[in-house]
Amino acid sequence: MRTRRTIAAAMSVLALTAVAACGKSGSPSAAPAGAPQLPTYQVNTAFKLDASPTWAKAKKAGHLTIGAKADQPYLGFEDLTTNTRNGFDIEIAKMVAADLGFTPDQITWKTIVSANRETAIANGQIDYYVGTYTINDNRKKQVAFAGPYYVAGQDLLVLKSNTDITGKESVKGKTVCSVAGSTSIGRINDLGGKTVTYDTYAQCVDKLLTSEVDAVTTDDTILKGFAAKNPGKLKVIGQPFSQEPYGIGLAKGDATLQDAISKALKAHEDNGDWKKAYDATLGLSGSAAAPIPALATN
Repeated sequence: MRTRRTIAAAMSVLALTAVAACGKSGSPSAAPAGAPQLPTYQVNTAFKLDASPTWAKAKKAGHLTIGAKADQPYLGFEDLTTNTRNGFDIEIAKMVAADLGFTPDQITWKTIVSANRETAIANGQIDYYVGTYTINDNRKKQVAFAGPYYVAGQDLLVLKSNTDITGKESVKGKTVCSVAGSTSIGRINDLGGKTVTYDTYAQCVDKLLTSEVDAVTTDDTILKGFAAKNPGKLKVIGQPFSQEPYGIGLAKGDATLQDAISKALKAHEDNGDWKKAYDATLGLSGSAAAPIPALATN
């Protein structure tokens, strides 16, 4: 009898351990009941773009390889428990892929960190990149961009109960967290704030939740994702103090593909898919969508 009880207890512990292992630390919470639904995208199966070497290679291979982020909740996130990607940037990538003639099953996702984006595009490791990729003149020397599809800005994430921090002017003397090496830190220092850094934004958010720092700063899109992940606990101030136009990065010189992606973005902005995608992802933070930016002329 004692042996049976010991075995039963051991099995119970193993079962509980297995259940706990199913969760992934840092995974976004499930969308609340009644939350907006993601749109679906009609795949243009008749689409052809043979003049684009990137598209032609992808069509021959039977799949599109898209670079993305994997650690940004509700923006660009990889859920290892379900082997799926989710977030606003992921939706932007998928709606463009549909217009280029590729189904979701024909997308191969590749996680590319920020420092390796230009190399991955130039070497043909990915067909295009969607992941908080700010368009600037220096990057345009190495890659081409379609967009912008969103204009982000540096903002502040604080506890929901915080009434002391209302914008950049109120960070003086406050402890603000960001990742090491970010340009955001320099702006906070200039404003008289005290800064601390960690390797990831998730670490900063953990420190904020335990009141070890007063605020977290980076692009408002990233902050909105963490606010959505922690409903009722955090809020984005909503007073951005920089401009970061996000674009889709692709190979320099492939003007045919660049134009096709721009047309796809415009079509999904006009038909409401862009807004629906935002509402079902970053919109869960409680922050309204920014105005849709005008697309740059190529």
